[in-house]
Amino acid sequence: MAAFTIYPAVDMRGGKCVRLLQGDYNKETVYGDSPVAMAEQFAAQGAEWIHMVDLDGAKEGRRVNDRFVIEAARRLSVHVQVGGGIRTEEDIVHYLENGVARVILGSAAISDPPFVKKMLQKYGRRIVIGIDARDGFVATEGWLATSNVKAEELGRMLAEAGAETFIFTDIATDGTLSGPNIAAAVRLAEATGKEVIASGGVSSLDDLRALCQYAGQGIGGAIVGKALYTNQFTLAEALKAVNER
Repeated sequence: MAAFTIYPAVDMRGGKCVRLLQGDYNKETVYGDSPVAMAEQFAAQGAEWIHMVDLDGAKEGRRVNDRFVIEAARRLSVHVQVGGGIRTEEDIVHYLENGVARVILGSAAISDPPFVKKMLQKYGRRIVIGIDARDGFVATEGWLATSNVKAEELGRMLAEAGAETFIFTDIATDGTLSGPNIAAAVRLAEATGKEVIASGGVSSLDDLRALCQYAGQGIGGAIVGKALYTNQFTLAEALKAVNER
């Protein structure tokens, strides 16, 4: 049976744990004062991975909330992956040398493909490519801008450059609890031949079960945020649902 991993999300803004609606910085809900405490709760419930996003960093193009990521990575016995504001090799090294398992490159894949290809060659599987799409086109700069590049086109190029793992977010579904865009995630997996982690819209255990059906076709996991914070289900229930397949 192909592996399927649940990645509980800890999105950080202003040092707090928040969620945005469809990436809109004006539609923010605060769910906790401590990103590390939130990560600790998820670890206690059985998470193997924590997905952390520096929203301030994504918007400003530099590391802002990195101290919380590093504290979580050092303190907890889980794997941590981080995205947001990672633009240079110095950023990547800063995280990897301080216990973070994987670093997500998103906007740089559009703004500086040669840099991303070089980082893939140098750091291999520790680099994850984040592809955030609006109407099928890649969005950048904390979702504030939309490119003219198709998600599958970017995925194919970076898979050829060595990318092994992609995170696919359909912005239209993010934070809406409306269900994930499974078809688009599967298309990316088929286009790249690599692992795709689905992100955005997961609202129920049935959504997770539906994604699990494509584990053999490259869907390697799901990032879950708002559903956990609004008590649609617990992380323990999510882990049980995907492990019972």
